[in-house]
Amino acid sequence: MKPTVLMDVAILILDDEPGMRNFLQRVLQKEYGLVEVAADIAEAEQLRQRCHFDLMIVDNRLPGLSGSEWLQQLREQDHDTDVILITGYADMDVAIRALRGGACDFILKPFRAEEIKQSISRCLEQRNKARDVFAARYNDPGISSEDHSPITFIGENPEIKQLVQLVRRIAPTQSTVLIQGETGTGKELVAQAIHEQSGRNGPFVPVNCGSIAPDLLESEMFGHTKGAFTGAHSARQGLCYFADKGTLFLDEIGEMPLSMQAKLLRMLETHSIRPVGSEREIQVDCRIVAATNHKLEDLVKTRDFREDLFYRLNVLTLEVPALRNRTSDIPLLAKYFIHKLANELNIPAYPLSHQDINQLQTYSWPGNVRELRNVLERTLLLGQLPTEMFAAANQSDNGDGKLVVPTGWTMRDVEQRYMLDMLKFVKGNKSEAARRLGVSRKTIERKLHEWDPESI
Repeated sequence: MKPTVLMDVAILILDDEPGMRNFLQRVLQKEYGLVEVAADIAEAEQLRQRCHFDLMIVDNRLPGLSGSEWLQQLREQDHDTDVILITGYADMDVAIRALRGGACDFILKPFRAEEIKQSISRCLEQRNKARDVFAARYNDPGISSEDHSPITFIGENPEIKQLVQLVRRIAPTQSTVLIQGETGTGKELVAQAIHEQSGRNGPFVPVNCGSIAPDLLESEMFGHTKGAFTGAHSARQGLCYFADKGTLFLDEIGEMPLSMQAKLLRMLETHSIRPVGSEREIQVDCRIVAATNHKLEDLVKTRDFREDLFYRLNVLTLEVPALRNRTSDIPLLAKYFIHKLANELNIPAYPLSHQDINQLQTYSWPGNVRELRNVLERTLLLGQLPTEMFAAANQSDNGDGKLVVPTGWTMRDVEQRYMLDMLKFVKGNKSEAARRLGVSRKTIERKLHEWDPESI
């Protein structure tokens, strides 16, 4: 495989051996725009603060934290830069943990220059495919019949049925849509359904506004010119450009910085974007569908969200119901996920008993459908329903296994109590609590900060 030659690619090399750092830098700087080196994690973190790297080559044996442990920290913080892990020790367990932890490749020392180039090429090609996969996956917009859409909503709940009807009604229009709902309810699925039934010929392009660093969000969305900032060795098109004639899905819109909100408002009004560092505007035709798990009205009141942008986005609003408000759909969802996951994992489907279904229906599901899917995947892998999570949920109960909630409590009170109980149950391990709740560690840290700014 011939290595990809891209002068706009930035690579960071982290290795405590000077010889390896020099070898990799010498080999790679001829073919990639920016190649920086670091001898330890502290130095690597300083470089990451100054520049966005498309890929990092990290030695597993480092002073202090290992490379795989640092990678795990990065993933918990929602950093998604591709990482190639290298090591001089042929430890298969380490390799498996690294790949499961998010490394895109694992290479044993010593290796030839051609091996590392091929590994980089594979990682960059995978990243480009992930970025452009929307064009391939959603190349057949439209609805196949009145009752069968490429995106299927599972459930007989009246709110779900009304949501499906609204999607069908508003999809063919060009209006901006705002989707509201808790984390894990399936807001992106609704956005995809809107796009598939819209008749637009371009791709569906998702952007998570909360997972991209604020100083990089503008460049990711609008693109940049050569020399616009450190590491911009050549021009790059933004995601808005790729969404031309299609749909731009802005997830977690409430996390977007105020400075970026002003630029988004201008884009909505002028249908044009200006890449970072450019004086020329580019016309784009993309429909905006935004989603949030916040009440944007509350963010407007606290001046964390622009009022004019809120009214511009709030043309059509769809509410996605929480799973605890549609428990009658849980048996249907469970059956669907069990068979789908069994096929994906190539293992026998687990037969859920009446007792299993009852436990699933009495649980509060703070992580909603996403959490249900994760629990059912664990059920298939373990061969039984993971009942310990239900025991944790019922720590504070009235003796019959049901959570006691005072009638005067708001949903915020319930969420706070449940999250704190879960943290207590896992002895303060935020990563484990996030896994059990079906949310990201960042969400837990943000909630804790909202409730008590001194808690983290």
